[in-house]
Amino acid sequence: MIFPRHLLSVDDLDYDQAVKVLDTASELSKFSGSSIKKLPTLRGKTVVNLFFEDSTRTRISFEAAAKRLSADVINFSVKGSSVSKGESLKDTALTLGAMGADAVVIRHHFSGAAQRLADAGWISGPVINAGDGTHEHPTQALLDAYTIRSKFGKDSEGLSGLQVIIVGDILHSRVARSNVFLLTKLGAEVTLVAPPTLLPVGIENWPVKISYQLDPLLSSADVVMVLRVQKERMVQSFFPTEREYSRHYGMNSHRLKSLSGESILLHPGPMNRGLEIDALTADSSRSMIVNQVTNGVQIRMAVLYLLLSSQQVVGEEV
Repeated sequence: MIFPRHLLSVDDLDYDQAVKVLDTASELSKFSGSSIKKLPTLRGKTVVNLFFEDSTRTRISFEAAAKRLSADVINFSVKGSSVSKGESLKDTALTLGAMGADAVVIRHHFSGAAQRLADAGWISGPVINAGDGTHEHPTQALLDAYTIRSKFGKDSEGLSGLQVIIVGDILHSRVARSNVFLLTKLGAEVTLVAPPTLLPVGIENWPVKISYQLDPLLSSADVVMVLRVQKERMVQSFFPTEREYSRHYGMNSHRLKSLSGESILLHPGPMNRGLEIDALTADSSRSMIVNQVTNGVQIRMAVLYLLLSSQQVVGEEV
């Protein structure tokens, strides 16, 4: 299977390629509990984490993934670097390229920054989008899909028929965008729940249902994905008060009881406990939030492997 040169958006992956990432992550997960702590797959490769925004989970997850595949890792932080002195993205990329970077993982506050880096050719190797503005976060969507598939035991044909609710700050969420297009591509039925002020322009063109009410949907949901309220991106008031938002859209212990069967809860993190989700719900038996963190490493191992290796079947090479 031919894999794309870069991973900038979930649209870079067709159905078979997306399933291939999930299957590869599943194969790699078999080594996580074994005595083999590192695989030699990417020995001699250098992966650069180029983060223009603060991050804990994503940056550390990519670092752990690269190191478990025996790659060398350079963590580039904007604070204290030449970027803080006015250096451009181009000059930073050319510098990293000159240092022999084989792949660059980039997080940037501007939508389209990863695309710009890939299109300009300043880096010879693959570019992986770790979140660009409010645009996309493809590896988060992949790890969410992997978490859902692992829980429900769906076969490698995807997530057909599962009912997924994504609730919260859709407007500012790159996670929501990537999940909508990946989960629907894999066969899930997605409903977005938010106040009208937190839905983006053009939402009617997305392959989803829209609701302004959460409670009527909970009993039929297989997955409830709660989004962080991104207060740092809000330059105006999008809802009356935090208490009012939590009353209508927050996942709490009362709403937890409305879920049926094997329904699960996801959250991309970090969480605003007490706002979009309360502590009891976040730590409940239905919560897969810690599993998402674990699965993030496996998915990012799979992405790095598929982008940087010869595309052979993982079981045959590793």
